[in-house]
Amino acid sequence: MRAVITRQENLAPELNAGVAPGRVRLLLTAQTQSLLVGPDVSPMLQFLADVPLDARGKAPKLKKQIVLLLGVPVAGRPDMIKLVAPDAMLPWSPELETRVRPILTELVNPALPPRVTGVREAMHVPGNLAGEGETQVFLATPDGKPGAISIVRRPGEPTVWGVSFSEIVDQSARPPRPDTMAWYRLACGLPASLPPRSLISGTPEDRRIAAEDYAQVMRDLGRCTRTRNSR
Repeated sequence: MRAVITRQENLAPELNAGVAPGRVRLLLTAQTQSLLVGPDVSPMLQFLADVPLDARGKAPKLKKQIVLLLGVPVAGRPDMIKLVAPDAMLPWSPELETRVRPILTELVNPALPPRVTGVREAMHVPGNLAGEGETQVFLATPDGKPGAISIVRRPGEPTVWGVSFSEIVDQSARPPRPDTMAWYRLACGLPASLPPRSLISGTPEDRRIAAEDYAQVMRDLGRCTRTRNSR
């Protein structure tokens, strides 16, 4: 949600246990301006936030600042939220809200792609024509949900690939758009190269092509832009 800070209070020292060095825990009151995703909340909210100290080693003055809050309701306290992480209060900007809104919408979608933790198996199957074939990369997920990348080669055509998070490996699947959850799952969860143990093709040439196709996928995805660990 987007909110403006209306009040800040320092906490007693005994309530600052676990605060990282260079930060201070504050009790903040904010007036909600816009709810991006989630159930309705109170117009005025309180929450705890660990914020960086200023250059003088003091708590910064946050009153009147507009912030983006990522939080969940506190049971029995409709006027309070709990931030989902210590750094889940962000300085608001139109660009940040535009970037975050579709990601938050995806996070509450039942069809959210599962988190990718690696590669289970990869294999290349040559086609009937020279230069024709398909590489399939089966993804590892924490709960065993399906996920696979299909890379298709056809003579005289660019190599194309796509990802599918279903039981069916779909040749018509396409790469995920950048900054979607499917893109983050792949770009931030896949290893830089295929683990040798994952290559199950029968011939050295097929294993080489599978590794080459996977390398193209990683180049097309680009660098993971995540700045903190996912959960």
